[in-house]
Amino acid sequence: MKGEYLGHLSKSDRMYDYLQYDIFPGLGCNAPDGIRVFGTNGSNAVYIYEERRSNVKVVGKFFYSQSMRDRREAERHLEREWNNLHHARSVLDGCHYVARPLGRNVELNCLLVTEFCTGTPLEEVINRAIYNKEEQLLHDKLRALAGFLAEMHNRSAQSFQADFNGECRYFKRLSDTLARQGFPVSNLEHLKNCWHDTPAMWEDNAVKVHGDATPANFFFGDGMYVISFDLERMKFSDRCFDLGRLAGEIQHFFLRATGNKYLAEPFISGFLHNYCSHFPDRYRALAAISARMPFYMGMTLLRIARNDYLAPEYRCKLIGEAALCLKR
Repeated sequence: MKGEYLGHLSKSDRMYDYLQYDIFPGLGCNAPDGIRVFGTNGSNAVYIYEERRSNVKVVGKFFYSQSMRDRREAERHLEREWNNLHHARSVLDGCHYVARPLGRNVELNCLLVTEFCTGTPLEEVINRAIYNKEEQLLHDKLRALAGFLAEMHNRSAQSFQADFNGECRYFKRLSDTLARQGFPVSNLEHLKNCWHDTPAMWEDNAVKVHGDATPANFFFGDGMYVISFDLERMKFSDRCFDLGRLAGEIQHFFLRATGNKYLAEPFISGFLHNYCSHFPDRYRALAAISARMPFYMGMTLLRIARNDYLAPEYRCKLIGEAALCLKR
């Protein structure tokens, strides 16, 4: 999937030398005819570089950018994603795939280069279910994604419990952002505190979560094949951090497109049942996860609501839906 064509990389650019001599040779080419550049919609400065003769493509992600002006912080993010990609690739089997890290260069604005992956994005699959009535396709791909996440979570499970304080701090940052934007969120602090005092939120062991499990960050190949990337935010947390993020995103897609959040319920329910089928006692796992999911779904809806490209009325609706989740 290409983004917007931006032109050719200048041969006088240090980036050209790095790609020509350090990256492309490992992929069987050396860019004798130049390198095309494409933009993307990534949150960081992310570009696609294509070797003209072979059409081999790589993804370049610059951590030191307009969105991150602290170079030391950018270096930490670069190193963290580099390590996260290697870790995720080491714990997954052949049914799933994580983009291969190809190189990193601190001097080039904290650049990370990964292989370019192709597939059908989850967001496209959701939209096909909504607009083309391809519901079974979405059920099938969510079943594959449930297997991907279960494998990643279970193979990285720790002996210590997840620290819910970190997620409460993140929740507070979201509600503070919405308050600064002028939205009514005065009741959210009380709801967050109620969840903080709920014993179930502290009982599960920590696992490595994707950390940004949104529909844009998962591609699908044939059958049960899942491809993931953008692991900058991978961390130890409650597995429901990923599950609730996906469930909230699915609800948002259906709510925004149809106005009916309940149309998302069969897909969310099927996704969770498939995830729990990877445990020895699926029913006990489902009960435990279901008890914690409303907090993470509500937090995800608040995360989406802070985006100012959405209509104010819809953002208010998302905040209301988040409050309903948190009151469960």
